[in-house]
Amino acid sequence: MPGKESDVENKVLVSLVVAPSVEDALADWLLECEDVKGFSSLRINGHGASTHSMTLAEQVAGRRAQVLFQIAMEREEAVRLMEGVKRDFAGSGVHFWLAPLLDAGHLE
Repeated sequence: MPGKESDVENKVLVSLVVAPSVEDALADWLLECEDVKGFSSLRINGHGASTHSMTLAEQVAGRRAQVLFQIAMEREEAVRLMEGVKRDFAGSGVHFWLAPLLDAGHLE
């Protein structure tokens, strides 16, 4: 049965996109965070109009290898998490967004 509304009404999905060179450091950092009960990471390709920071090979391919981390958590926890990310990963090119969860659960 999908999660109840009360289970998700204060939850958000935190998405963090980083360069592969930052993947291990961010994964280790997230594993040390008390508020993070678990997370997913996926290798992705980033596409966009901004090519100023792309290598020539990335420009030719039209994509850049990146890693997406996703964490479902309480909104208050996400605010604390993002304060830490902004502090500890400043200058590393982290792209992020928080989105409200409409439903979440675990199927057995």
